Amino acid sequence: MSVDGYPLAYDIFEGNKFEGHTMLPIIDAFKLKYNLSKLVVIADSGLMSSNNIEQLQLQGYEYILGARIKNEKTYLQNQILSLTLKHGESTMIQNDLNSKLIISYSDKRALKDKFNRQRGLQKLEKQIQSGKLTKSNINNKGYNKYLKLDGELKVSLDLSKLEADSKWDGLKGYVTNTTLTNDEIIENYNHLWKIEKAFRISKTDLKIRPIYHRLQSRIEAHICIAFAAYKVYKELERQLKVKQTSLSAEQAIEIAKTIYTIKIEHPVTKDITTKTIFLTQDQKYLAKLFDF
Repeated sequence: MSVDGYPLAYDIFEGNKFEGHTMLPIIDAFKLKYNLSKLVVIADSGLMSSNNIEQLQLQGYEYILGARIKNEKTYLQNQILSLTLKHGESTMIQNDLNSKLIISYSDKRALKDKFNRQRGLQKLEKQIQSGKLTKSNINNKGYNKYLKLDGELKVSLDLSKLEADSKWDGLKGYVTNTTLTNDEIIENYNHLWKIEKAFRISKTDLKIRPIYHRLQSRIEAHICIAFAAYKVYKELERQLKVKQTSLSAEQAIEIAKTIYTIKIEHPVTKDITTKTIFLTQDQKYLAKLFDF
């Protein structure tokens, strides 16, 4: 995607292809197609195995990756938790010879982390009171990590784990080998939400899945149409912004769905007259907005 969120390219892989093995082929093909001399790869931590990071380094790529700071080496965790960052501040910690770790703090993120944890705890407390939780529920999946076993039968909350986890509220880490400033690294990583938005719109509004096709050519055509449709969606979004309207692209599309064009054939001359009907105020506003 471009900085403005316009889709630039896509690729398709078989459903049983491991996602971690799809990234490097796409990057190499994209770099070759557009003759790029320099390319910085930005990705969340879920896509980045240690092998992928090693391959990026071997091929000379720069990268900005989401860091799993709670899973870092103990000495790095201690360094991170000893920081006293204020809202909007960031600092750099040397990760290894090839990369550095950028740590930032946000009050907004801290509130969100606390809210999500409290919501998860409320669900656990309800389950504990109902007696639905057993020994098998004590694992590291989601908020189950806060559970402990009292004796052989009673499941309860481990408040020490809860307190330890709260120390990470508001902290976010980025692993990078670039020479960009901390602010540039964070700003560029934050563009990933545009990718997430594209996936959401493709899956919901454009219904790219489920795919009701079996032949490869039809699957490819279906995804190509969805890709082109998202291009049109982004252009609609851009034009609405230029026209300084409060309408979102979704709202404009919903209004457009209610507009009908009728064809009238004269019974004698057989002449055909075409007329688009604008009945509601929303329909008339949209038509005026686009000089239709």
